[in-house]
Amino acid sequence: MKAESFDHDEYTPAEDEPFMNERQLEYFRRKLLKQKAELLDESKSTIEGLQDGTRNIPDIADRASEETDRAIELRIRDRQRKLVAKIDSALRRIETGEYGYCLETGEPISLKRLDARPTTTLSLEAQERHERRERVHRDD
Repeated sequence: MKAESFDHDEYTPAEDEPFMNERQLEYFRRKLLKQKAELLDESKSTIEGLQDGTRNIPDIADRASEETDRAIELRIRDRQRKLVAKIDSALRRIETGEYGYCLETGEPISLKRLDARPTTTLSLEAQERHERRERVHRDD
């Protein structure tokens, strides 16, 4: 089946079809590319806003407020940059046939989890174990 022969807007991966078949891979690839394009558009407007915002503000309270806003914008931008890297990694896993499988266990990640968080690399069970270990080490 050719990837172009179905409508991606109406398709939702289902548990009763072969896992990570061509149709599912194309669905997730397009979802990831759309998310990446949206992030890049947001970051472009953030950069433009930061460049426009480099004006001299005489009032110290207004200047402090603007500096806080800029710091928040930069933090958001850094998170977006990290998410774009995760998207690129997920796209590479699609190309190599590793997408959709837990990096820890090798088991398939549920389609619901992948649909909600297409950059995920761990099954829900592996993620919960990982978080429990983190909590234990944080309490030390």
